[in-house]
Amino acid sequence: MAGTSISLEGNIGQPLENVGENAGALIRVIVADTQAIFRAGLRKIFAVEDDIRVVGQAETLDQTLSAAKKFSADVLIFEAALSSHPVEAVSDLMRQAPGIRIVVVTNEPNEELTLELFRRGVHGVVSREVDPDLLVECLHKVSRGEPWLDSKGTQWVLEAYRTQSSRPASSRSKVQLTPKESLIVSCVTQGMKNKEIAVRVGTTEQVVKNYLRKVYDKLGVADRLELALYCLNNRVLDGATSHAPSARPSPANGTANVLHATAAAGGPENVS
Repeated sequence: MAGTSISLEGNIGQPLENVGENAGALIRVIVADTQAIFRAGLRKIFAVEDDIRVVGQAETLDQTLSAAKKFSADVLIFEAALSSHPVEAVSDLMRQAPGIRIVVVTNEPNEELTLELFRRGVHGVVSREVDPDLLVECLHKVSRGEPWLDSKGTQWVLEAYRTQSSRPASSRSKVQLTPKESLIVSCVTQGMKNKEIAVRVGTTEQVVKNYLRKVYDKLGVADRLELALYCLNNRVLDGATSHAPSARPSPANGTANVLHATAAAGGPENVS
């Protein structure tokens, strides 16, 4: 994918493209990767796309943190190998630049890492050998707030769902949520962020976070992924208030709801 090597080292930390007056129609991308040839290859791929522009690049974790704060970007392509603790690194990045969506590049498939990255709020995980056309499609989907996983990653999420489904129902399944808790949980399972939920409910983000903490404690779950799986498996939202959004999770769309819920997560401080 990385064809011809192009030297970009002089541009590290500097804006790479003038996005002009039509910036709102573009997908602005930061490429963070240790290999210059890989960054060059991505720039060549995106250069032929009318609606994708690389606005910055980085080759270290510190440079990535700086670029995420400095440049106005929609998507960050982040190599997992930039940090010895990539899950914590993406959490830091989302704290520094809460509006950016992250696609993590891995050298080889890793089930544990993939699930944990989605728990922390990553929007996409791709292999370093991803086909260029698929990577472009990934950026388009992620820029719209949709999650992206390859077939193997999707299988892992499905397996996590099935494993949770096979566990004996406990007394927690009998826990009743209040109407407002049900409304907030319904929004979470549809992939809405805390800010969007606050608008829907007519309250503040902090109040939404407080409600989610109570729901987590009440249901015995730890994060958005577990909450989405638990609600799907135990039909927690059955009989929810009529004020809740109309699209309720069901076995038919369970995987999509789980992926959207985890993609909306914003790190530990956002009760994800």
